[in-house]
Amino acid sequence: MLHLYDGALDVPKILKAWYEEESQSNYGAYIPFVGTVRSEDGIDGLSFDIYEPILESWFLGWQEKAKAKGAIIKMAHSRGDVMLHESSYIAAVFSPKRRVALEFIDAFVEDFKASAPIWKYDLKEGKRLYALERSTAIAGSGLLSQR
Repeated sequence: MLHLYDGALDVPKILKAWYEEESQSNYGAYIPFVGTVRSEDGIDGLSFDIYEPILESWFLGWQEKAKAKGAIIKMAHSRGDVMLHESSYIAAVFSPKRRVALEFIDAFVEDFKASAPIWKYDLKEGKRLYALERSTAIAGSGLLSQR
């Protein structure tokens, strides 16, 4: 399950909905990860552009990996502007055993940072500036991978 939202994520609402959706699914572990915009380099927030077809394909691959382990994965991400101390990213793994969920959420979040087609911009003094120093080139992205 992949959900994209305009603006900041409503963390309590999303986590509660996911929990309720899976509360009767007999999973022994529910491991969420919440990413929050932190204050650094004088930014007022971050802004995100997403290439949805590639993100959906990437996420489908992770859903298949989760299914092979008897688990499921859910993800929410923001499009557009997210201000300081608001959330732009939530992921969660539900699995029968905690070890699967703990290992899977770690691998998923790390691959997300390296591979998801999401471009991050700093919001500073009313301007939207590409965050080149904190961006990761996507493997195999050709011109998009060059700095």
